[in-house]
Amino acid sequence: MKVTVELNGTKVVHDVEPRETLADFVRDRCGLTATHLGCEHGACGACTVAVDGQVTRACLVLVVMCDGRSIETLEGCRNSPTMRVLRKHFHEGHGLQCGFCTPGMLIMARDILQRVPGADAGTVRRELSGQICRCTGYTGIVKAIVSAGQELARGTPKS
Repeated sequence: MKVTVELNGTKVVHDVEPRETLADFVRDRCGLTATHLGCEHGACGACTVAVDGQVTRACLVLVVMCDGRSIETLEGCRNSPTMRVLRKHFHEGHGLQCGFCTPGMLIMARDILQRVPGADAGTVRRELSGQICRCTGYTGIVKAIVSAGQELARGTPKS
């Protein structure tokens, strides 16, 4: 079956199997390896991407369901001002350790800050409840997202 998607702003056309997940498509067919596969049950959040602007677990979505849609992975956020601020705060605030969960965390963090500008620590923790990190204990991650949100509120362009 042929699918056409806009992947990180570029039109991509591939023949796929009907049962192929979006995560496998992005990683194996398109070579974008920031989308990690952890649990493959949608529970860990390592595979989080945006489909038509909505955060989505790529391991739970079949790529045929994305035909004609826009998909954004962490690689596609490279030039995003919001992501630039988040990356800086994750680095400075020790919001990562092994890095396995980091791509999904960053996609989710950007979504949180877009939906809830100026989110406090409690809000960030609630919003991150579907993202699992086995290394950091979340303190650095939450601190990084809150401080990035504060910086963005002071005037960095949002996108």
